[in-house]
Amino acid sequence: QVQLVESGGGLVQAGGSLRLACAASLRTFSTYAMGWFRQAPGKEREFVAAISWSDGSTDYADSVKSRFSISRDNAKNTVYLQMNSLKFEDTAVYYCAAGDSRRSVLAGRPRYWGQGTQVTVSS
Repeated sequence: QVQLVESGGGLVQAGGSLRLACAASLRTFSTYAMGWFRQAPGKEREFVAAISWSDGSTDYADSVKSRFSISRDNAKNTVYLQMNSLKFEDTAVYYCAAGDSRRSVLAGRPRYWGQGTQVTVSS
């Protein structure tokens, strides 16, 4: 059974930083594109960032570009999301996702989802 387990969420003041991690129980983790999504109360889930499996290329939502950074450690089957200069509007549940391709992640149709971790930014 595939599991994606997020960690690192919490409460932080505006302007602060957090680093989320997602540990994946995927035997072939290095062949999956990985991504982060978020869902704020009363809003739909939205794309945040993605990283390909092949060349490590990355994509970001405009709202987080230059503030957030996605990376992966294939030896540890883990993907990270470094979040800097956090804003109140970044408050959401953050979900990790694994897809067969970068395209599937960008389209919001990954194969696997994590359970989510809460990030709360106080103003």
